[in-house]
Amino acid sequence: MKYRVVFKSRSDQQGKAADAPASFLDAQLDDDTVLDALRVERTGPDSMHSSDILEEDDGFLMGSEVWEYDVAEGKERAFIDALKNSEVVMEYEALESSGDLGLS
Repeated sequence: MKYRVVFKSRSDQQGKAADAPASFLDAQLDDDTVLDALRVERTGPDSMHSSDILEEDDGFLMGSEVWEYDVAEGKERAFIDALKNSEVVMEYEALESSGDLGLS
């Protein structure tokens, strides 16, 4: 089963990633749960596109990363539990398998 997962990500004031949010999920899973993982999008913080000057206390800016995971059959529950416990997942959804697209 494939899942699309949206993680919170932190960036410094220049927009450079300050952490690897997917690593928080990886630490909670055994080696045979995820068959493949691919980062498909990284969205920088909204304030990077603003002309507002940030205060010193704004050490990190929030953005997001979108990943697609291919999860081993029978491991879906463990994967979803890890998503809920990761504290960096904003949302997730199961994707329909591509299967037969009806093309000849």
